[in-house]
Amino acid sequence: MNWTKRRLMISSLLFLVVLSARAQNVRTERDLLGEKQVPAEAYYGVQTARALENFQISGVQVNHYPGFVEAWAIVKLAAAQAKTDVGAMKPETLAAIEKACNAVLAGKYHDQFQVDWYQGGAGTSTNMNANEVLARPNRSANPTVTGSGQVKRPR
Repeated sequence: MNWTKRRLMISSLLFLVVLSARAQNVRTERDLLGEKQVPAEAYYGVQTARALENFQISGVQVNHYPGFVEAWAIVKLAAAQAKTDVGAMKPETLAAIEKACNAVLAGKYHDQFQVDWYQGGAGTSTNMNANEVLARPNRSANPTVTGSGQVKRPR
């Protein structure tokens, strides 16, 4: 067995071990495909959980490249600022997104950017991973906002 296959097998096995260990402490989130169990402590949501199951390609997570994670925060912040500038987003929403993006730029939450590096190049899963992670701190600050789809996402 070559090194790449062995590494992928080990990564997959470790992923399953971590999932089973966390399975006892989960929350249920819902999207158009239905309900999905997500680790309770995770800042990501149902879309990222699906990507983690379906796209185990290289075994290297996007958080292996901190500059890449920080670039996503910069892009999300710029988009939120532009939307606010044209009146499509409320300033208080921008403030919440800005706070979360600045936290990522300061090195916080990097461990929550877990999609596979190669899937990161495709864009959709990485985009949703960023949206979910950036929205989660705002849920903590506003306990009336709960569950996927009910949070203001930085698109």
